Amino acid sequence: MYSSSVPWKVLSSHVATSVLTEGWSLADIEPAAEDDIRTFAVTVAFDSPFLSVPVVQLGLTGFDIDQRDSSRISIKADGITESGFQALITTWAKTRVYAVEFNWLAIGP
Repeated sequence: MYSSSVPWKVLSSHVATSVLTEGWSLADIEPAAEDDIRTFAVTVAFDSPFLSVPVVQLGLTGFDIDQRDSSRISIKADGITESGFQALITTWAKTRVYAVEFNWLAIGP
């Protein structure tokens, strides 16, 4: 019996985004929206596409958050395809996020 095996491909990188990034809205709090969830999406494109959708792992490596309120932040990968994904950075309540850094790792065929 013959079975072909496809070698695993691993890609990774570091991403930094902040108030200097166009569209950044995580540092702004509108008085009427203090309890609203706010999300900023970062599009990540792989240097070369995978043969099928890879598994993507994100790791928060740094952040700059205002000290006046609680630090609330989450990050997750969404819309993963063979050629990339979106990292969704989320905060809520009165938290002001000025910058976020994260690493990502994608593994697949």
